[in-house]
Amino acid sequence: MTRAEAVRYIARRLEPVSDSAREEARIIVRNICGTDTGGIFLDQSELGADDIARLEGIVERRLKREPLQYVLGEWGFMGFEFTVGPAALIPRQDTETLCEEAVRLIRERGYRSLLDICTGTGCIAISIQKLTGIKTEASDISEECVRLAKENANKNGALLTVRKADLFEGAGTYDIVTANPPYVSDADMEDLQEEVKYEPALALAGGSDGLDVYRRIAKEAGGHIAPGGVLLLEVGMGEAEAVAALFPERGTAVIKDLNGVERVVRIDF
Repeated sequence: MTRAEAVRYIARRLEPVSDSAREEARIIVRNICGTDTGGIFLDQSELGADDIARLEGIVERRLKREPLQYVLGEWGFMGFEFTVGPAALIPRQDTETLCEEAVRLIRERGYRSLLDICTGTGCIAISIQKLTGIKTEASDISEECVRLAKENANKNGALLTVRKADLFEGAGTYDIVTANPPYVSDADMEDLQEEVKYEPALALAGGSDGLDVYRRIAKEAGGHIAPGGVLLLEVGMGEAEAVAALFPERGTAVIKDLNGVERVVRIDF
């Protein structure tokens, strides 16, 4: 089986469980063979028995609806590679909108300190620190996430402090605070895509309306953001207006992602 044949074979196998079966097939073959995506169809060498066995193992796990990111154990975000696992949310392209806005503000306003709460894999904090050099702290209530974020910081050569904390617990004052909190409502938790059910409920469940953690952030943030600073919050689809309303005395703005979805709420302090 050549690399091109492997892509076609995997794509056919994954069609029942994936709307992007061919793209997943390319990623799987690239991961196994170390071949860039374009080179897959130019290289006519045969896969070895070990490669085929690994390929079959990945396909079988995907057919059980396990997310490809967890199967492969790593995923790209903002141009960096992150170790991923079921203790933390999978880094998604939607969240890059928050990072891009943070990088823009840091560069334009000269911000010097950042705190990322609910850090998970650390992908937000690490990406921003690497791209701007800002002094960075990250925290998460999960000990496993703290360990994972530290691992990813070392992996990417990022300079930041990661600690176990519940939101702003033990935090100082910062120019910019970022967060991708749990925002799935109780009703939506009952109807999650099968792949999403592999992700930790702690990082997903946001209460009856999805806004429980945002309410806590709104109550606590004022004591930890410097005058002229900002709070950037990723929000679920349709939640931007309600989240902005939690900060009635602050200026707010909503940033859309590449698909035109209101993805980030910016609160000015």
